[in-house]
Amino acid sequence: MKRSDPPFRLVALVPAAGVGARAAASRSGHLEPVAKQYRLLRGQPMLRLAVGALLQDARIDQVRVAVAAQDDQAVDAVAGLPRTLVRPCGGATRALTVLNALEDAALEPGDWVLVHDAARPGLPADALVRLIDACLLHGEGGLLAMPVADTVKRARQAPGAVAHVVTTVARDDLWLAQTPQMFRAGALQAALTRALAEGLPLTDEASAMEAAGYQPLLVPGSARNAKVTWPDDFQWVESWL
Repeated sequence: MKRSDPPFRLVALVPAAGVGARAAASRSGHLEPVAKQYRLLRGQPMLRLAVGALLQDARIDQVRVAVAAQDDQAVDAVAGLPRTLVRPCGGATRALTVLNALEDAALEPGDWVLVHDAARPGLPADALVRLIDACLLHGEGGLLAMPVADTVKRARQAPGAVAHVVTTVARDDLWLAQTPQMFRAGALQAALTRALAEGLPLTDEASAMEAAGYQPLLVPGSARNAKVTWPDDFQWVESWL
């Protein structure tokens, strides 16, 4: 008897069309000539490490890297990695890049997509497994995240002035969002389309889903899944990769 195919696919999208402006400034104040996703960590482009982290789970059928049309580095950065495809469909913003990548992939509405930051090269295999298992078990989209551990302050700061504390924000029930963020392809595409049409500020895929009325699952992530955002982050992440 021939084994039937699974009723859905799992495809990962890595938006990598940006330049990483916050991470670009060196200690000397000069801008790095290389976009941050191509900066080397332990001798490998950060993009390659992020894609490799997704490939740790064999359930992910394909990793699609969405880059700017003029990008000439991505193909070399991920050369030789299995189940990986580079697509020049990047947009002006992250949300547009993800939406373009969804349209480019031509997935079925019931397929699952995992959107992962190119700047998170340290995604542990067990955290990825937790996310996929939780979403498939509950039939709901979700994201990796970490409960806030530090005291949080709300600030007041005039342009060019020193910031002052306005109040301390209760950290109960606060989480720091990570990636991957995993949703049904059809629902995510519809949510992004609607949010962009309405001009909503989107910082991640979950915020688009929330605006569409969904309540994504929060799945415990990992401190090692930190995002490289500031110049000093490269040395810190490289120290434990």
